[in-house]
Amino acid sequence: MDWVDWSVMVVRVVLVFFVLLIAVLLYIWMERKVIADMQTRVGPMRAGPRGMLVTLADGIKLFFKEGITPTNADRPVYLIAPILAMFPGFLAFCTIPFGEPVELFGRVVPFQITDLNIGILWVLAMTSIGVYGVVLAGWSSGSNYPLLGSVRSSAQMISYEVGMGLALVAVIMWSGHLSMSEIVAQQSGNFALHWHDATLFAVPAWNIFPQFPAFVVFFICALAETNRPPFDLAEAESELVAGFHTEYSGIKFAMFFLGEYVSTVTIAAVGVTLFLGGWHGPWFDGPLSWVGPLLWFLLKITAVIYVMILVRATLPRMRYDRLMQFGWKVLIPFGLLWVMVTGLVVVIPQEYGNQGKFLMFAVMCGTLALALLLAPLFSRGGARSRKEVGA
Repeated sequence: MDWVDWSVMVVRVVLVFFVLLIAVLLYIWMERKVIADMQTRVGPMRAGPRGMLVTLADGIKLFFKEGITPTNADRPVYLIAPILAMFPGFLAFCTIPFGEPVELFGRVVPFQITDLNIGILWVLAMTSIGVYGVVLAGWSSGSNYPLLGSVRSSAQMISYEVGMGLALVAVIMWSGHLSMSEIVAQQSGNFALHWHDATLFAVPAWNIFPQFPAFVVFFICALAETNRPPFDLAEAESELVAGFHTEYSGIKFAMFFLGEYVSTVTIAAVGVTLFLGGWHGPWFDGPLSWVGPLLWFLLKITAVIYVMILVRATLPRMRYDRLMQFGWKVLIPFGLLWVMVTGLVVVIPQEYGNQGKFLMFAVMCGTLALALLLAPLFSRGGARSRKEVGA
C-alpha cells in the first residue's frame, strides 16, 4: 500500500466514525418519537427541527456536568471501563460492506473499511469485548450494587453470545464464506420457481428466506447483547439501582450511553449484511450508481431498528431467571438443532443429486415434527404436568 491507499483508508475510517455518530443521534430521536407516538404523546420538540437535536443537547449537557469518582473506586480501571464499552461497536463495523465498490482515480475503493476473510469471527470477537467494559465498570466502582449489576449483565451477555454464535454458524454453513463481502455477493440474484419455462414467482436470494429460524435466533440474541428491551436487565429502571453504571456521571456515563446505541446500529448492520442481502436492491446504472446500494443499506438498517423500537414499546421486561432459562433451555438447543438441519440440507443434495431434494424435504419435516414433540418439555405447562405426575 502506498500513501494514496493509506490516505483513502484514513478518510474511510473518519467518515464511518462520524456517520455512526450522526446515525446514533438520529436513531435515538426516531426511537423517542416512535415510542411517543405509540403512547399518544408528542415526544421531544424543543431542540432543533421537531426535536432532532435533542440527543446532541443531552450529550452537551452530560459533557459539561461534573464527573464524580467514588472514594473506593479503582481509578485507572474506573476510567478505562467506559472506553471499553464504547469502542467495540465501532470496531465491529469495520468489516461490514455498506455499498458497492467504486473506481476513483484508477483505484477500486470499497465501501468498507477492511475486508477480512474472517469477518464474522471479528464481529463475534468485538461483541465479546463489550462484556469487559460492563464487568470492569461494576467491579471498579467500589460499590456492591454496581458489582451485582455487572455480574448479572455479564451472565446475560455471555449466555446469549452462544445462541448468536450458533445462528451465525448456520449462516456460514449455508453461505460457505466467513467474509462479509462474500456473503453479501452470495445473496445477489433471486430465488425463482419455474414451471414449463414460466416463472411463477421470485424472491430476492437473501439468507433470511432459507435461514429464517437462524434470523429469529440472531435477532433475539441481538436484543439481549445490546441490552435492548425486553432484555434490558443490565440497566433496568425498575430495579433497586440502574446497574453496572450506577456510580458513573457526566461524560463517562455518556460514553456508556453512546456505546450501547453504536452497538445497536452495528448489530442491525450485521443482521442486514448476513440475512437481508446487505446493500443489494433495485437501482439504475449511471454516474451515481453507488448511491442506490448505500440508500438500500441505510433503509434496511432503519427497518431493523424500527422493529427493535416496536419490541421495546410493546413487550414487558423479562424476569431475570426466565431470561436465563430462555437462553439456555430454548435458544441454544434450537440453535444446535438448526445447525444440524442446515448441515444436512447443504450436504444431502451434494451427495445424492436430485434424489437429495426429497431427502432434504424429509429431513426438514422430521425436524419440524421433533421440534413440536419436544416443545412441551420447555413450556410451563409441561413443567406443571411433570410436577403433578410426581405428586
